[in-house]
Amino acid sequence: MSTSTDASPTTPLPLLVLGRGRDLHSERGVECPGELPAASDPGLVERARAAKAALGDRVFVLGHHYQRDEVIEFADVTGDSFKLAKDAAARPDAPYIVFCGVHFMAESADILTSDDQTVILPDLAAGCSMADMAAIRQVEDAWEDLVEAGVADQTVPVTYMNSSAAIKAFTGRHGGTICTSSNAKTALQWALAEKGEGGKVLFLPDQHLGRNTFVRDLGGSLDGCVVFDPHQPMGGLTRQELQDATMILWRGHCSVHGRFSLEAVEQARRDIPGVKVIVHPECRHEVVEAADEVGSTEKIIKTIAAAPDGTSWVVGTELNLVRRLATQFPEQHIAFLEKNVCYCSTMNRIDLPHLVWTLESLVEGRVVNPIRVDPDVAHHARVALDQMLALPGETHKD
Repeated sequence: MSTSTDASPTTPLPLLVLGRGRDLHSERGVECPGELPAASDPGLVERARAAKAALGDRVFVLGHHYQRDEVIEFADVTGDSFKLAKDAAARPDAPYIVFCGVHFMAESADILTSDDQTVILPDLAAGCSMADMAAIRQVEDAWEDLVEAGVADQTVPVTYMNSSAAIKAFTGRHGGTICTSSNAKTALQWALAEKGEGGKVLFLPDQHLGRNTFVRDLGGSLDGCVVFDPHQPMGGLTRQELQDATMILWRGHCSVHGRFSLEAVEQARRDIPGVKVIVHPECRHEVVEAADEVGSTEKIIKTIAAAPDGTSWVVGTELNLVRRLATQFPEQHIAFLEKNVCYCSTMNRIDLPHLVWTLESLVEGRVVNPIRVDPDVAHHARVALDQMLALPGETHKD
């Protein structure tokens, strides 16, 4: 089974139960074909080792930081989404790229790798709720609204890496750029300068990263931000509000980072003397404002790694990573920001049974779940990605 992104849904997105039903043109769950090994199989680890050894250099396994430890154990490299996609592109000798992440990440890897390489997602139901909050038809309709409001000519789209290939292609067609959580400041500076005085940005699909970057990093005003709701006529905004805004923020968010609260930060400060709070910029603005440190996943890892022994941290990002950090740096005191369990549910769909099934299928000569982006979509998405790589400074980190 493969998936492409050449179609544009013209009707509201139907509700799909995760793992049931098919919608290959969104980031939502689809059925997983084939017979999976039982999760209780005590031989799964050995089976994974044997299959990976049999494939040798023909397979390159990428593991996102938010993956389960049982999957990370078999990753050749770990990192954030764009870093992993670039790592895949740097291994042209590997015909098979197994991406242990989510759908939009595998799409980016397919765009950046050669035609001779096949990117595989072990479970096609591993999507991204944030990416799914911006369907291509919705974004195209929103752009028509900006045209009607008379502001499209002043607006540059900036799209977060956590988006579908179709949205990246839209960005490329309209002269915009992609950004990561590390280079969002540089991307916004470039975009606002492109149109000169009165320039605007349509920021997709995460409102929090756009708002936090504009206000915290560029010194902008919250009054300069409006939120465009794709489910409302004209985004729920007036023509005047669109004309007055500098940042037009798409009404999207990360289902994990959006759960962290100001109350949790305040509770951590009451309970843990001298604690340092570090959070991802996908968190809500009031959480970011209350934190001691804010940064991408890579920055969170590096900050904790460089801290003096005995430092106490509460970390506002995905739970798999926080637990891994606590294991890797036992000399630190590392805790999760929220008391409630907060895994990325779709990322966690990549488990050891799916990985074993994927690798053993390759050993048998069967390619399962290849991710293939429509060539036209891939071309325009690459235009936007190349624009990001042309931005000044270090733009290769997530």
